[in-house]
Amino acid sequence: MGRKVTLATCSLNQWALDFEGNLTRILKSIEIAKQRGAKYRLGPELEICGYGCADHFYESDTLLHCFQVLKSLMESPLTQDIICDVGMPVMHHNVRYNCRVIFLNKKILLIRPKMLLANYGNNREFRWFSPWSRPRYVEEYFLPRMIQDLTGQTTVPFGDGVLSTKDTCLGSEICAELWNPRSPHVDMGLDGIEIFTNSSASYHELRKADHRVNLIKSATTKSGGIYLFANQKGCDGDRLYYDGCAMIAINGDIVARGAQFSLEDVEVVTATLDLEDVRSYRGESIFLTAQEYEHKPYTRIKTDFSLSDCDDRCLPTHQPVEWIFHTPEEEISLGPACWLWDYLRRSGQAGFLLPLSGGVDSSSTACIVYSMCVQICQAIKDGSNLWCSPRLYLFDGNYSKKSNIVK
Repeated sequence: MGRKVTLATCSLNQWALDFEGNLTRILKSIEIAKQRGAKYRLGPELEICGYGCADHFYESDTLLHCFQVLKSLMESPLTQDIICDVGMPVMHHNVRYNCRVIFLNKKILLIRPKMLLANYGNNREFRWFSPWSRPRYVEEYFLPRMIQDLTGQTTVPFGDGVLSTKDTCLGSEICAELWNPRSPHVDMGLDGIEIFTNSSASYHELRKADHRVNLIKSATTKSGGIYLFANQKGCDGDRLYYDGCAMIAINGDIVARGAQFSLEDVEVVTATLDLEDVRSYRGESIFLTAQEYEHKPYTRIKTDFSLSDCDDRCLPTHQPVEWIFHTPEEEISLGPACWLWDYLRRSGQAGFLLPLSGGVDSSSTACIVYSMCVQICQAIKDGSNLWCSPRLYLFDGNYSKKSNIVK
């Protein structure tokens, strides 16, 4: 019947400027998504270079290496017959933008720049990027020669456009745009876009996961639709910890979710959903059917590709799941512990020195270190390949699952 779609989002532990490692993790997520039957894969914000590149964003080499990784992604057999949505910085008319690059079968379909930058709390995006300030406007972007030679394209659409497949329409939000009072998904929903995507690098704060879930449920409750949320995980070499929580929602319900605190580098969340559920939900809404859309419609980038299969009658759809949140005490225990593990393996140190005075500070630190050790051992016992990392970063060639650390 051609109305059920399988979509994938993910949480990736990307390292700033680790272009080779980041490429490997992106390809792994695409491979998992395809194995699960997904026709669209969404990744975290700035996943190609890493979110925490800081002033390295000013360097032309950072932009160059991002396009080299993009070229490798497009050449890979893993990216064929699936729409891939990746994040990287792009310079357009000598202005640097935080962008989504959407491609299919060695063709770039759209480059969508971030419109609302995060410049509060620990975020300083205005230091490195400019916002795209022209809503629903698309112009031409001239591709670097290495990409032109691969795709045969000289220019591609750049701006606030949406992607129109043969069976539905997708629109992008990037991180902070979800949190804005005038989020793009509002206008996109009124213009008939059925699938919203959000690629984020949202760091952990107490109870922030609750806020994310409520925002996404509210977005799809008001206007209906499918919402995909991808997020960075790990410390990215900085003071912050990104806590994952990839999820998929439809019409106000969460139907698939990832872990908030996980030591896995690649976590993929998929869901099979019925587009008719979106259309029925919107058709019953008096708020959507009674008002006229007053704004300029979005530029639709048409692609000869379907997210659904012709014969999908027997394909089961995902049902709502209950999101069980961690308590504040659990978040305090788990978040810093995950950061410690990431920082340890990225720095290549042999371990931590833990001075104990018997006071509350050293006692609290000891508890967090203990929490880190518990999570590592549990991940290993659960069958994770994480055991390779301690052997590498603790400089112990004899380390194995049977070592004293696990015991």
